[in-house]
Amino acid sequence: QVQLVESGGGLVQPGASLKLACSASGFKFSNYVMTWVRQAPGKGLELISTINIPGVRTTYADSVKGRFTTTRDNVNNMLYLEMNNLKPEDTAKYYCALPSTPPHGQGTQVTVSS
Repeated sequence: QVQLVESGGGLVQPGASLKLACSASGFKFSNYVMTWVRQAPGKGLELISTINIPGVRTTYADSVKGRFTTTRDNVNNMLYLEMNNLKPEDTAKYYCALPSTPPHGQGTQVTVSS
């Protein structure tokens, strides 16, 4: 079965950087587009990034464009989200997910606060 395990979150100050990782198993990772989604307190899921199978094409929500970068490693079944210049409004639980499916994992919490 699909397993997605996110890591790398934490409490940081505005302007800081974090790199999230997602370990995938239970399915052929290299056959799927992957996404990052987040859920802020009291809000619904927000799709923030997608990456195509070879990892050469990415899309980003306007809220993170220019600050976040998604990459993938199809050999080791890993997905990454590099986040720079973090803002308080980036505070959320972050999940990696297959497209158009609810997150399978527990997510990783990112809190941006001074």
